[in-house]
Parts: sequence; structure tokens; C-alpha cells
Amino acid sequence: MKIALINENSQAAKNSLIESTLRSVVEPLGHEVYNYGMYSAEDKEQLTYVQIGILSAVLLNSGACDLVITGCGTGEGAMLACNSFPGVLCGHVVDPTDAYQFTQVNNGNAISMPFAKGWGWGCELNLQYVFEKLFVSEWGLGYPRERAVPEQRNKRILDEVKKVTHTDMIYILENLDRELTVGALSGPKFKEYFFENCKDERIADCVRKLIGA
Repeated sequence: MKIALINENSQAAKNSLIESTLRSVVEPLGHEVYNYGMYSAEDKEQLTYVQIGILSAVLLNSGACDLVITGCGTGEGAMLACNSFPGVLCGHVVDPTDAYQFTQVNNGNAISMPFAKGWGWGCELNLQYVFEKLFVSEWGLGYPRERAVPEQRNKRILDEVKKVTHTDMIYILENLDRELTVGALSGPKFKEYFFENCKDERIADCVRKLIGA
């Protein structure tokens, strides 16, 4: 699994801790981590939580990653922004129980965490335990297990609803505010990571036109 890590500007200083904790958990399991930043509060390219939604949607809809791990001060803004887009199902994950139940019940492809609220002594342990609980079992098996069939059915229904209620990703990229969109795709590692892993040439071409790649 290719995992994209994205931090918005208010919590950028925590990127290295989040990345190192994530890598320590998922790389022994055979997963790959692509850190799209922000890498520090002083980065030239500043990501708002709205731009996190844009970047996450580009990565997930193009196949450049399989899972996005992101967040903001409370985790709420990044979650709402991600869920504004087609092909993105983002859960608000505060603790390991949230992480496990999101993978089993909702079977989404992005999580948003609070990186300021409740952040204190032992924060790195909560990160570790959350990341561990994401991968203890195959996703979408249901929780409790006797609820698996209706939960899986509801997930399929939600996926179909989002196809109707959300428009095409190309149309979105072409009609969003250009400065906002280009800013979301201007991180120093974006071109390297995205074009290396993108599986959708339509989205790749659209992105090239936007950022002049």
C-alpha cells in the first residue's frame, strides 16, 4: 500500500514526528510512505486544510496513493475538506478505537487526526497505536463481525451516492480557483512522488497543465 502523509500549515512543525512514527509502524508491514509535507512551519509552500482536500483528491483519484493520512488542529477541517471531493472517504480518527472501527466499518481511504487538540504527553504513543490499529486486519470486515453484511452493503451504497453527488475530478481541477489548486500541488516533493505513482493519465495531464510540468 502506498500511503501519503500530508500536514497543513498550522501543524507543519510536527511533520517529522508523525512521519517517523508512521514509518516505524507501516514499513515493516511492507507499506510505502510518501511525505508530501508540509515539512516545517517555514516552508515556502503553505497548505491550508482546504488545499489538503484538493491534494488528497488528486492523489487518491489518480491512484498515486492508496491511503491518505492527514490532519489539522482538530482534524475536523481536513476531514471536511477531503470529503468534499469524489473518490475520497475520510474518517475523523482521534484514538486507536476510531482507527480500528473506521477500517472495519467504513472502509475508507483517508484519515484526519487532531494534531493540536489533546496533543501532549504521550502523543507519540497515541500516534503509534492509531497507526498500528489501521493495519491489524483486512479492511471492511465489519465490527462487530455479525454486522459485517449490512455495513459492507452501506459502504457500497455510500460509494454509489458519492458518484452521483460529486462531479468528475477533471472538471473540479479545471474549475477550482487556479491559485488555490496550484498551491495545493506545489510542494517540493509533489512532482517526484505524484508522477512516479500516478495511474490515471487524464488526471496527470490535467495536473501538468495546471502546474506547468
